[in-house]
Amino acid sequence: MRKGREIIDFRTRLLSWYRQFQRDLPWRRSKDPYRIWLSEIMLQQTRVAAVIPYFERFLERFPTVKALADGPEEDVLRLWSGLGYYSRARNLQAAAKQIVERHGGMFPHDADEALDLPGIGPYTVAAILSIAYGAKLAVLDGNVARVIARIEAIRGDLREGSRWQALQASADALLARESAGDWNQAMMELGASICTPQAPQCLLCPVAKFCKARQLGLQEVIPEKRKKRATEEVTLAALVFLDARGQTLLLAPPNSSGNHSTHESVLPLVSKMWHFPTISVRKDAAEELRGVLASTFGQALGNGIVRLEPMRKARHAVTFRAITLLPFRAVIDKLPQMDGARAILLSKLMTPGTLAVSNLTRKIAHAALNAPAAVGSAC
Repeated sequence: MRKGREIIDFRTRLLSWYRQFQRDLPWRRSKDPYRIWLSEIMLQQTRVAAVIPYFERFLERFPTVKALADGPEEDVLRLWSGLGYYSRARNLQAAAKQIVERHGGMFPHDADEALDLPGIGPYTVAAILSIAYGAKLAVLDGNVARVIARIEAIRGDLREGSRWQALQASADALLARESAGDWNQAMMELGASICTPQAPQCLLCPVAKFCKARQLGLQEVIPEKRKKRATEEVTLAALVFLDARGQTLLLAPPNSSGNHSTHESVLPLVSKMWHFPTISVRKDAAEELRGVLASTFGQALGNGIVRLEPMRKARHAVTFRAITLLPFRAVIDKLPQMDGARAILLSKLMTPGTLAVSNLTRKIAHAALNAPAAVGSAC
């Protein structure tokens, strides 16, 4: 794009569109850097509609940075349960502790100090500091990169190092410096609602006249799709105890109490949260779960015979892994008592915010709740 009046026209049109048509989102009703920061972390790889109820519940429990820094990690993970990518929640609390210790409980104004916080990168710094403090920093995320790539008809992998740097330079040049916060949100809003990955709504775009990709008929092929990592197939088997009162047994996250019925390789897949006894299947799921029963729960169960009922399998995806879940139900009179385990009503696991569990664990619970007396033969 040429400099001068063309850029001024571009800025004027986009800001006018944003101020008239922006979505009414809860984090846009405040300049509180904590709320803006929380929203930016939650929105990473997560849809806006999914984030809103989590954002509101989280703020009820942790209304300030100090409250978050002082709160139990389990409460943080419990309120994050279902959003996925749980390292975000752990980094959020670690950063809150650092803000309290080093910055008096206020998100730092300085970009270098902000970048020093756990879980904070260049995009997040630019978003928070521009929206909360008016810092003259241009954001570059997937939405903004797509907008710029179409405006400038940039081909190739946008995430390639030198190309991403060029996109950042373009974002910096376009930045409406006197309205940096609104500008960054306008660019992101345009990418999220109009200049979408598929079927961009060019007829509704306030800056379509500047788009080189549209002029060339390339708006559907820019940006080019990235090559994805090959999918890794994983099979997991999970054991769902169920007593007469509808209670089940979950194992503690690591570092709470030792448990030996969950393979170390499986822990990242259950997000290191409360989970059913889960193993990575090598050959025979039922036989390998019997080994778990004998080695881990045998004494607690009085070495009695426990029947394993196979339930309907489910599918789950974690990054590049495609997971087949093979849940088994074990109906018993009384749940085993052991360190590093907790009894909870199975139905409660379907309520967000009840306990820090992953979506994978919730899918297993759903299978158990919807299973008939047995699917197939008991083992």
